[in-house]
Amino acid sequence: MISRHFICVLFALGAVAVPSTSQKVLVGDGSQHGLVWDCGANGLVWTKGAVRMNHMQVVGSHNSYHVEAPKAERDLQTAWTSAATDLQYSHAALDVQLEYLHVRNLELDLLADPEGGMYSDPLLRRFARLGPLDDPKLKKKGTKVLHIPDVDYHSTCSTLVSCLRVIKAWMDAHPDSVPLPIMMEFKTAEELGERLGGAKVVPWDTDLLNIVDEEIRSVFNKSQLITPDDIRRDGLTLEESILKYGWPDLDSARGRIFFLMDNGPVHDVRDAYIEGRPNLEGRVLFTNSAPGQGDCAFQRLNDPLTDADVEFIQAQVRANYWVRTRADEPLRTVFKEKCDISRRDAALRSGAHIVSTDFAGYELSSRWGCDYAVRLPGGKGARCNPVIRGGCEGGLEPDEYTEN
Repeated sequence: MISRHFICVLFALGAVAVPSTSQKVLVGDGSQHGLVWDCGANGLVWTKGAVRMNHMQVVGSHNSYHVEAPKAERDLQTAWTSAATDLQYSHAALDVQLEYLHVRNLELDLLADPEGGMYSDPLLRRFARLGPLDDPKLKKKGTKVLHIPDVDYHSTCSTLVSCLRVIKAWMDAHPDSVPLPIMMEFKTAEELGERLGGAKVVPWDTDLLNIVDEEIRSVFNKSQLITPDDIRRDGLTLEESILKYGWPDLDSARGRIFFLMDNGPVHDVRDAYIEGRPNLEGRVLFTNSAPGQGDCAFQRLNDPLTDADVEFIQAQVRANYWVRTRADEPLRTVFKEKCDISRRDAALRSGAHIVSTDFAGYELSSRWGCDYAVRLPGGKGARCNPVIRGGCEGGLEPDEYTEN
């Protein structure tokens, strides 16, 4: 497998001739007939006819950090909210999901905690007389990872930095993995907890979003990241760059990670994140935006419910946008839909690059009396995209990465 930097190094040394300008023909039709050779930013490469990183499809877990409340807290949850049953699901640790369930997308819910301690003593535990959570990291300032303050707050990793370190350790041991897209939802005020006297969620602003970028960069160095600056071309918006040039070669993106914002496309968090940076200049995350916006390289299209929905997703995929959709909802899929697979199959057929699920393994649904999971053929971590395969064939990762 060619090193992600090898081609660019050869160009720099003059060992490989750079093609003439006449060879650099750009076709913005989604067919990936981009540059013959193009060493882009940060060691990424765009090559005519190569398998691109958007020629793949992966399964991801929804609320990947989530752990359901123990019984002493769950009973009180049920008294507080009619949606308590939907909170009764747990995921394995992030690295266990990557290693044994072969998910290649994870989702984290983020809450700002600039002073520290905001979420260390949940209201529900106070009502249940259980005391504060026994996690010293919650006392320190920095971005926290949990679902609903005061109500649903157990996590396999309680801070953004601790979650990212778990992911990085797995990546370092699997340098030829496909690039990992990480979804991030920036949580805003939760009426239930605040109404009962719980934590007052700190609203996201540009300064707090800057901290998130800094925390990500504190864990991953530049060569491990794919950022908007790496994709955007001089004189073009980020969207124009994607539509015209597409995404880089898969081989040059292996062992890397990139981050996608869940909030948007019309949302205060997105507005704060792109303030003064309409093309995400200097940013880490790709925003959830709409076609026609300069920052639009990613779209969250969660509902493949009809043939028209599927066709719309397919059109966005063909246009070069990165797309995420959802195969199911907790726990509606197992309770009301009795593990019906029609939405799952539509999601996979749509060609969305990320198919998110709460059931990456059958054991997660079998506890509710039916068998349902979202898995790629052969239990692989990634497969060739069914809508834009390009020259993609066979496995996209070493076989040993999915032998467990």
